[in-house]
Amino acid sequence: MGTLPTALAEIVDDFAALGDSDKVTLLLEFAGELPPLPDDLATEAMEPVPECQSPVFLSVDAADADAVRLYFSAPREAPTTRGFASILAQGLDGESADAILGVPADFYHDLGLDAAVSPLRLRGMAGMLGRVKNQVRSQTGRR
Repeated sequence: MGTLPTALAEIVDDFAALGDSDKVTLLLEFAGELPPLPDDLATEAMEPVPECQSPVFLSVDAADADAVRLYFSAPREAPTTRGFASILAQGLDGESADAILGVPADFYHDLGLDAAVSPLRLRGMAGMLGRVKNQVRSQTGRR
């Protein structure tokens, strides 16, 4: 079982402390906090995440394996998906490659959103994390 980087663990703890309806509210707050893309990064150059129902794109820069940068693009019309992208961005951006690769693939169950969010949307979050890990592996040569 992997461990969660501190920022991601704190987000999981925040969700764990809430009831179902408040969890959805917090997820929507995260949707509003998705960091904007840097000016030099175009969606066309980013990797699509077909596991998501919405058009989500991500970019991973693991040139510095000790401080991996993550960027996500998700439409405002898809607040659940955008919230998941924001959780990953805020929880993993700047972490080491090893820390990101150590995140359990199903950590999102710890958010306690299973009752509030459809399984299809939860699979989308798993897809985002899986693609981030694949990019980190391909860029750093780590397994």
